[in-house]
Amino acid sequence: MKQKITDTLLQVATWLAAALTFGALFFLIAYILARGIPHIRPSLFALHYNTQNVSLLPALITTVLTVVLSLAVAVPLGLFTAIYLVEYAKRGNCLVALVRMTAETLSGIPSIVYGLFGMLFFVTWLGWGFSILAGTFTLAIMILPLILRTAEESLKAVPDAYREGAFGLGAGRLRTVFRIVLPAAAPGILAGVILAVGRIVGETAALIYTAGTVAQIPESLMASGRTLSVHMYALSSEGLYTGQAYATAVVLLVLVAGINTLSAALAKKIGEG
Repeated sequence: MKQKITDTLLQVATWLAAALTFGALFFLIAYILARGIPHIRPSLFALHYNTQNVSLLPALITTVLTVVLSLAVAVPLGLFTAIYLVEYAKRGNCLVALVRMTAETLSGIPSIVYGLFGMLFFVTWLGWGFSILAGTFTLAIMILPLILRTAEESLKAVPDAYREGAFGLGAGRLRTVFRIVLPAAAPGILAGVILAVGRIVGETAALIYTAGTVAQIPESLMASGRTLSVHMYALSSEGLYTGQAYATAVVLLVLVAGINTLSAALAKKIGEG
């Protein structure tokens, strides 16, 4: 009887927690849509920003560019490091423990600290100035621990029987990793990439100190620019374009949802293949 009551209470607590989570998410999305959709107008998607249209198109282009470049730097580094730690490094290696501890430590550092580091190293010491390149490398360092740890756990979750079967058929270690292990771990790795994309598009503090806040389409990687999150922060902080800031939040929400949907479809396709 006591066990039954405990199970019932745990079940109720689980359903309550799920309902609260779903309710908070639904309220947040509904609030953003209700405040932002009425302010979405064609002028918001003009090619050039000015005080009359406060266009978000330059920020949208800069956001996509920043996401692509940051992932291009961080994903290969994180993935290949994870492959080395799981597939090549000896079990109990001190280097493996050091890398894991470093990655976990870097994951807990506030984003503004990354921004200050990027400003001191990329902007000032390397002389890149406030540029897309400086912001990209700062974000790549920021998301690298997330991608590394996610990829490592995904690779470790692949059963050893897959590797043993490939070795038994005469496949080498490199071929086994890229033809057997990686496809099996792809859904988990892509989940980490999705989380990294969410952190990139939502980042503000680090980019203000490195990429700057110029509201125009960057002419090169050495030019300054602002992402959608920085654009939204700038509009809301000015206090003159609150409605347009909510409209920017709607576009940002749609962008993240679209990226997540495409990534989930890709992960499903790879898993089925």
